[in-house]
Amino acid sequence: MSDGLTERQRKWFASVRESLAAKTGKSLEEWVAVMAACPEIATRTRLKWLKNTHGVGQNYGAMILDAAFPENALGWDDPQALREALWRDAGSLAVLEAIEAMAAKVPDVTSAQRKNYTSFSRKVQFAAMRPLKSGGVVLGLKLDPAVSSRLSQAVRKESWSERLVAVVELADASAVDDEIGRLFAQAADNG
Repeated sequence: MSDGLTERQRKWFASVRESLAAKTGKSLEEWVAVMAACPEIATRTRLKWLKNTHGVGQNYGAMILDAAFPENALGWDDPQALREALWRDAGSLAVLEAIEAMAAKVPDVTSAQRKNYTSFSRKVQFAAMRPLKSGGVVLGLKLDPAVSSRLSQAVRKESWSERLVAVVELADASAVDDEIGRLFAQAADNG
């Protein structure tokens, strides 16, 4: 298991960077200059402003904001800072570490840290998890929820892949048992 992007993800991010000017009509440097006129100060409202004012979508918007406001960016290039910011709760972190230990036993798994979740991929993402405000974590898997009574259908729209339709809440690290290991490995085979 590595801490980064799959080859497919690297290619996708490179294609987003390369297509920015062709798709939006401006280079990254020109967009950075445009952002100087943005009246908003919060990331989410800046993204909304870019979309409403200039028709720029989420992926291009995130790239532009990272370049225009690097001091505010917890970017892809600092996964440790993203991890520390997201997994502050010791109990939730213990669940993450238990899942990571399990993932290390599954061949060819790549783990990557995002702002709101930690993802697990082979060629495509097959699992992701995020801490819950109430403690514990929610683990999303690329599985039919019917394969286990521990799983339920995802009802909340998560920021991770829409392919992860099965979820399970894990209250603490002891909930990461052989059944969760089997389900994780099965999801990896699906990915």
